[in-house]
This record gives sequence, structure tokens and C-alpha cells, in this order.
Amino acid sequence: MIVLRVALTLMLVGALALLGGSPQPAWAQAQTIKIGVLFDQSGPFSAAGSLNCWRGAKLIIDYVNERGGVMGKYKIVRVDGDSQSKAEVAINEAERLLNVEKVDILAGIYSSAHAVPLAEKVDKQKKFLWITTAISDAVFKDRNLQYVFRPQPNGGLFGAVSVQYIAANSQEKLKKAVKDLRVAVIYEDGPYGAGVAASNEAEAKKLGMQVVLKEGYSVSAPDLSSLVTKLRAARLDVLFHTGYNPDIALFLRQAKEQGLRVKAYMGHGAGHSQLDKLKEAFGNEIEAFHTVDPVASQLLDPKTLKAGVGALTAEMVKRYKGEFEPNMAVAAIAPHVSMGFNNLWILLNDVLPRAIQKHGGWSPEALAKAARETDIPEAGTMMGYGVKFFAEGHPMRGQNERAFPVVFQVVAGKFEVVYPKTVATAAPILPLPAASPWAAR
Repeated sequence: MIVLRVALTLMLVGALALLGGSPQPAWAQAQTIKIGVLFDQSGPFSAAGSLNCWRGAKLIIDYVNERGGVMGKYKIVRVDGDSQSKAEVAINEAERLLNVEKVDILAGIYSSAHAVPLAEKVDKQKKFLWITTAISDAVFKDRNLQYVFRPQPNGGLFGAVSVQYIAANSQEKLKKAVKDLRVAVIYEDGPYGAGVAASNEAEAKKLGMQVVLKEGYSVSAPDLSSLVTKLRAARLDVLFHTGYNPDIALFLRQAKEQGLRVKAYMGHGAGHSQLDKLKEAFGNEIEAFHTVDPVASQLLDPKTLKAGVGALTAEMVKRYKGEFEPNMAVAAIAPHVSMGFNNLWILLNDVLPRAIQKHGGWSPEALAKAARETDIPEAGTMMGYGVKFFAEGHPMRGQNERAFPVVFQVVAGKFEVVYPKTVATAAPILPLPAASPWAAR
């Protein structure tokens, strides 16, 4: 009887194997790479750019898989996580993706408030984290992370570039010497806002501007009218603002109601780069507003990029319009779509192939070695910048040293690049036009 049971069991196992019911053999499983894609699918950060980052990441994964996967051989299995615009949820989702879903790579992360704690936690677990979006310097500064990399420009660059742009146009456009400019810096008081604001202040003082007010606020603040009152009393020329959404809308609404007037308004990514959302709230009143972000790929002349890179941008635009917003003007597609698409493409097209071919696979150690060897020259990515990560001994180890943001401005209802001149698509409009409710009278 025992012999018969054993025989029947073996026959059943064999039948299940023929039907595909048994686990895949190791060699078959090895043909897929699991990537956990962690963004905010819900909550305020979703509308502020996180959802568009996810869309870009999804589109590039689909594109690579349709061509057979990484190196035409290794298919990507995308496992999504939703941070819900909450730091504690982001940490829990990262743990789920890494230790329950067993993803090989964790990628994404929109909010710097999420990225700062996540980077350290993931690194201590010796897991690989690829940050496509969050910009705070605090993610890397003086932490010597081994398994965390970010191709995205860091927040210190955002803050410096916006001030440099104002300085470059001060005399000609604003009719004031740089030393006579009265500027204010306001920011959401998380790592993202605080980091950009610190850079704003440092660069403004370095160039001799008068910083008449610097103040942070909670991203969830229900009322910013007292801040507006302080700004009015400061009699400023230029306002540098770093925030998310809806705090940006709240501030602008109350500033309009209370009669705040400035010559130039400078935003820094996040909600300031979501042109469709700003238009929903303020229509054409946002004409000549600025934002600082990596360039939206579709705004670059493909002839200025490495051969073949421009074709990827065309693919992104076609897929985005086909899958998400068919009626959106090409120029209006948010730069966050490019961030998700381009920055994940760097991982799939450069880092992963080298990890597999040179370092034996896609373990965290192999990926980290491959990332440290990345050497993409300027104009080698869809967003115009190159990629090389700061190495051992540098205070920003793991940060892309070749990345740079640009200054966008709303011109005739759409984003144009106005700085630096080497990639500009339009001349800057300064000061704010008289029709703007926030323009200095």
C-alpha cells in the first residue's frame, strides 16, 4: 500500500509538472528581474508630480519588455507600491516590496521626506535603491551610502540655479543691480524645501542680494496669510518658493487676495512644474511664472543629443499621449514624466547590462559596482545631462555629479526653457507682466 501511494504521488507530481503546476526551474526564474516601483499613487504628492513619475517609469519598463527585456533577454517584472504621500507608509511599502515581494531593485521615490529615511534603511539592509526623483541633498550628504544612487540633480543645484538666473537678468530686465535686489525665500519645512531654501539663501548672499525674509511652513498648514503679511511688509523684488501641492495653491490664492506684489516669482519643481494643475487653479494668471527642474525631454532639440537618444523622447511622448492624456499638447507634458522615463532608462540600459555582463548578475553588490562605473557624457541622456556618480570619500557619494536642472517659464501658456542660454527655447519675460495679479505695480 505504501509503495502504491508513493507511486501515485510521483505520478501526480509528474503530471503537474507537465501542466505547468510545478515551480519554475531556477534557470527560468532567472530570466526575470523584479523591480519595485515606489511612488505616491494617492494623496497630495500624487498630483504634485509623483503620479507622472510613475507613468514615465511604467512606460519605459513596457518599452524595454516589448523588446525582449534588458539586453533583449531579461524581462522586467514591475511591482508597484503606493506611498500615499506619507513617510511612514513609504517605509512600510519599501519593506513590503523588498522583504515580502522580494524585488531585486527598489526604484522611484518622489518625496525627499520619504527618501531621506528610506535611503539609510535600505542601505543598511544591503539592498539596492535607485532614486529617480527626490532631490534633497540630505539623502546622501555625509552618509557614505553603498547601495543608493540618484541620477537626478540634487536640491542644492535647484536653489543655486534659480538665484543665478535672477542675477543674470537683474540689470537688463529688472533694472536693478544685483546688490540692490530684495529677495525672500519661503519653503515647506521638510528636507526638500529646507534644502532648496538653504541653497537659495547661500547663493543669494554669495552674489550680494539682500535676503529680507527666509521662512518655512508646514506642507499641511491650513492658512498662510500671516506669511503673506510678512512678505508684503518686506517690500521684496523676487520671491523664491519651494513647495508641493496644494500648499502652493493656498499660498498663491492668499497672496492674490492680500495684494502681494513682486517683480519675479521663482518656483522649484514639484507643484510648480505641474502646469495643468496650476492652470486649473489660476488659468492664464500664471503667465511668466518660473519653475526649476530637470528639462522635460521633449523641449530639447534632439540634434543636440547623442545619436538615437532623441528617438527615445519621441517614443515617450507617443506612449504618454496614447495611454494617459491624448489631448495634452506635447510641450505641456510635465518634466516629471521625463524623470520617471529617463532616469529608469539609465538603470535598464546602462547599469543592469554591465552588472550582468561584468559582475555576474543583479545582486545589490553587482548593481552597486556597475553603477559606480557608469560614465555617460553630457548629452548622453534624454534630459541632456550625463551620468557619473560621486565616489568613495565624497560627501555626496551616490549622487550624479553631471546632472543639472534648468529654469522653465510659462510663456504663452506653455513651458519654455529660459536658462541657461545654451538650452533655452525662449527669451525670459521679466518682470511679471502688468496683467498678473501678483505683478509689482
